[in-house]
Amino acid sequence: MQGILGSDMNSTPIGERATICLFGRCNVGKSSLINAITSQDIAIVSDISGTTTDPVKKSMELLPFGPVVLVDTPGLDDKSSLGNLRVEKSLEYIDRADLILFVVDAGSEFSDDELEFLEKIKEKRCLVVGNKSDSISNEERKDEKIDIYVSALNNINIDKLKDKMSEVLGKEKKEKTILGDMMKEGDIIMLVTPIDSSAPKGRLILPQQQVIREILDRHGIAVVVQVDEIEATLKKFNDIALVVCDSQVFKEVDELIPQSIPLTSFSIIFANYKGALYNLYNATKVIDTLKEGDKILISEGCTHHRQCEDIGSVKIPKLVRKFTGLQDEDALKFELTSGGEFPKDLSVYKIIIHCGACMLNENQMKSRMKYANDADIPMTNYGISIAYMNGILERAMKPLEGKF
Repeated sequence: MQGILGSDMNSTPIGERATICLFGRCNVGKSSLINAITSQDIAIVSDISGTTTDPVKKSMELLPFGPVVLVDTPGLDDKSSLGNLRVEKSLEYIDRADLILFVVDAGSEFSDDELEFLEKIKEKRCLVVGNKSDSISNEERKDEKIDIYVSALNNINIDKLKDKMSEVLGKEKKEKTILGDMMKEGDIIMLVTPIDSSAPKGRLILPQQQVIREILDRHGIAVVVQVDEIEATLKKFNDIALVVCDSQVFKEVDELIPQSIPLTSFSIIFANYKGALYNLYNATKVIDTLKEGDKILISEGCTHHRQCEDIGSVKIPKLVRKFTGLQDEDALKFELTSGGEFPKDLSVYKIIIHCGACMLNENQMKSRMKYANDADIPMTNYGISIAYMNGILERAMKPLEGKF
């Protein structure tokens, strides 16, 4: 299986792991703590202020909760010009965090920076960790703002901290499936995954891998085909329960799949999985109102080498121009962001068209939607917008009836 898919199917993707972010001032021991939690030398430890210059990530299993990714961030009190940029970048991880470990020096009073940060994250799940507790007596451990006292250097209370982390995360742990009630045990699910110039060589993309794995876990049958193999496959299987296709071939697949067989896309089922389906669906009608001079943001959650027929930079702009009739290259302005980049000022855009967000966790996707909502800018995604512009959105949403 690894040779076919290009990765270990038993590993949990970053977007599916609970994200635990460590914040704190310089030299409070964040890097030492992440090393102690993982029992590995992941982060560089030094007495020199500002040693951690960029977020450092480490995936691990936090028992009994499950898969997590820990993120070590630069010190919040780095006031240099470069440090300010690092801090600003690291604060973006607040939106991604399922849990924040706010690390403080157990023997010091809370600084203004620390109190300000606590106010900033008051709506987030957080554990305030008093590190270097071996430098103070038990009688001095009385600060009500500190949830647990530890010593990363001497491994004191680290196991208790991990238990507490697991407990806090477990309170809202949700057991969700990507396909939900769209499939049952024994169902045959056809996955249409075109292999073209934009497909990664030697492997399938992450959403395709995840759906295949779920079908197998739920004791279904996954039939993976390309567009030109659909007709032959339909003759071999007369009881296909669902077809899921890549968004960019929606129109061709719609024409080949009988109306009696439910059809949707990877992008749409992942929008539902990330809890964003309703708003993304409602935003599509704004495409009808686009006019000359409007600016459109195409946003992707991952970074990849762009080919000549890239979906974000080529195919979607081409489809939008055709649908609106604004065919002139300069009539509509398209901007593209990828990875962790997401503009702070969204007011300049008429609409945001986002990817399926397979590389983003649910918190990140919901945060981006909140920013868009706060700016009163509609946001949809690849699969939903493509289905809408091809006149097949209602069919594509039908398998998810009752979900939006």
